[in-house]
Amino acid sequence: MPFLDNITNLTPLELIINIADILLVWFVLYKLITIIKGTKAVQLLKGIFVIIIAQLITQALNLQTLGWIMQEVLNWGFLAIIIIFQPELRRALEQLGRGKLFSSSTLNEESERNRLIEAMTKSVSYMAKRRIGALVSIERETGLSEYIETGIPLNSDITSELMINLFIPNTPLHDGAVIVQKNKVAAAACYLPLSESPFISKELGTRHRAALGISEVTDAITIVVSEETGAISLTANGDLHRNLSLEDFEVKLRRIWFGEEQQNETSSWWNWRGKKNG
Repeated sequence: MPFLDNITNLTPLELIINIADILLVWFVLYKLITIIKGTKAVQLLKGIFVIIIAQLITQALNLQTLGWIMQEVLNWGFLAIIIIFQPELRRALEQLGRGKLFSSSTLNEESERNRLIEAMTKSVSYMAKRRIGALVSIERETGLSEYIETGIPLNSDITSELMINLFIPNTPLHDGAVIVQKNKVAAAACYLPLSESPFISKELGTRHRAALGISEVTDAITIVVSEETGAISLTANGDLHRNLSLEDFEVKLRRIWFGEEQQNETSSWWNWRGKKNG
C-alpha cells in the first residue's frame, strides 16, 4: 500500500517529527475546544453540525431546492464562523498573549475547594448578619465573559475580606454583581440580565430577579444576600432557593459548584416556581 510504503521510507528522525507534528495539532485543537467549551459558541457549533448533516441528507434524497439552500449556507459558513465566534477568538488571542492558553485549573484540588467554600460562607455570614446586600455569580460551564465585560475587572484571589469589602454600601463597586471565574474574582459592579418570568414573587427585588435571570440563560450559581432582611438565597438552573440557613447554604453551594454530595442536607429550600407568593 502506498501509505505504508511512505511510512517505511521515512527515516527515524522524520518519523518522530511527523508524530510530534500530529500530536501538537491535536493538542492545539483540544485547547481551542476547551476555550469555547461552556460558552454560547458551543450551541452555535452544534447548529453548524446540524446544517452539515442536513446537507448530506439532501444530497442522499436529491432534494434540489433544500440542497441549494444548504450549499449556500456552507459557502458562506467560513465568514459566518468568524463573525459568530468573534468573542471566543478574541478571548483565545488574549489568553495566548498573556500566556494563559495552556494553563491548567487548580479547582480540582480538595484544599482549594475547601478554601473557596470557606471564603464564600464566611463572607455571606458576615453580610447576612449586618444586612449588607450582595450579589455574587459563579461561572461554571457556560462562560460569563459578556457579563464580566460590563463591570470593573479585578482578577483577584477570592478571600472573605475582599468579598465583604466589595459590597460595603456607598463604595464604588458595591452596586452590581461580582462574578467569579474558577478561583478568581473576575470583576465587580457587573450587570446581569433580569428575569422576565411572570411567576416571580412581587416581594423579590432587583438582586433576586438578576440572580434568576442569569440562571435562566446560563448554568451559573448566583448568591444573593437581601439588604432588607439579611436572608440568604441561591439560584441555579432557573431555581431560587430562598431563606437558607448558613449550613444549608454551604452544603448546597458545595454540591452545585463542585458536585460534592454531603449527608444530612436539610430540605429548607423553596422553589420559586412552586411558591408564587414568596
